[in-house]
Amino acid sequence: MPQVTVYSTQNCPYCRLAKAFLDRYGVEYRSIDVGVDRTAAKEMVEKSGQYGVPVITVDDEVIVGFDSNRLSELFGSSDVSSVYDIIIAGAGPAGMTAALYCARKNLKTIVISEDIGGQALESWNIENYMGYRMITGDELMSKFEEQVRQTDIKIELDQIASLLPTTGGYIVKTASEKQFKGKSVILAQGKRPKRLGLEREEEFTGRGISVCATCDGPLFKERVVAIVGGGNSALQTAIEMSNIATTVHLIVRSKIRADAVYEEKIKNHSNIIIHLGSEVAELKGTDRLSGIVINERSSGKGEELNVDGLFTEIGWVPNTGFLEGLVNLNYMKEIVIDINCRTNAPGIFAAGDVTAVLGKQIIIAAGEGAKAALSAFDYLMVNH
Repeated sequence: MPQVTVYSTQNCPYCRLAKAFLDRYGVEYRSIDVGVDRTAAKEMVEKSGQYGVPVITVDDEVIVGFDSNRLSELFGSSDVSSVYDIIIAGAGPAGMTAALYCARKNLKTIVISEDIGGQALESWNIENYMGYRMITGDELMSKFEEQVRQTDIKIELDQIASLLPTTGGYIVKTASEKQFKGKSVILAQGKRPKRLGLEREEEFTGRGISVCATCDGPLFKERVVAIVGGGNSALQTAIEMSNIATTVHLIVRSKIRADAVYEEKIKNHSNIIIHLGSEVAELKGTDRLSGIVINERSSGKGEELNVDGLFTEIGWVPNTGFLEGLVNLNYMKEIVIDINCRTNAPGIFAAGDVTAVLGKQIIIAAGEGAKAALSAFDYLMVNH
């Protein structure tokens, strides 16, 4: 057996997924929390060049992030072909709720997703989900997963590459070249973080730039960081990072557009410096990020900030690239649905933040997932 080590942090959901994958295939591994063990953190950076988790070493090979495709090549099984009543794309609040409802209807169902939890994993604290006064996104989605795992639903950790119509349903092909057939499909694959669109952004991703403060935040203990954004997620991230970093710069393009509760909380953190009406214009550094240049939008005046980390919280883009020409999308590339979560394509339903539904909330996504499953069940009863 190869020697496998997982470098992780305590609250990183992608680290948990990597370990769950290895556990599923009976792979023995050593787990190191680099949020606590600073020596191990340095070792991880030296091996991978990354300031982000997870990092997995398999003998001399270094795997950055939860790369389900590479892990499947190393440890997985390719014998997964089957015909399902329903294929669910995505395992966030909408997809997991849909899966549970499908299980209750005794439908043969598979969930295909790169992760379990989706955008909810990025939430430090959730205070508006009924039944919990406060819970982290990771904790809430762990409870979703635990409930779904008690059913016969199959969960395949992979990325959907294409969705094509075929006789009697649809064919899904994944990035790892697996193929699944479903009589119907529920699209609940959510959104991915927007990029700043700056030169060298890709180069510094994982080397100072992160889209997951929950995962990578502990690596910036007693350092200086910047958060870009002015909504709830940005303020929540700034508040949490102020308890980890020495200084937090909050870069807001126009004005703060967050709930009043977060605006009040941020006033209690003296190490948060707010730059209103500013945007990041340039990224500085050699082999990793060491600073940013921000421009004041009204005057064009520039200022250079020395920072060790940059967390982007500027919004999300729908994961609908593989759907062009198959279902109707709006101008934002969100899936257009009716009140029963039906798309214009027969047998294809959609739920959650990937749709044009106005409210982008966990509780709304979960409700829409239930609706989509019930609509899919009605469709199958009539057509199959």
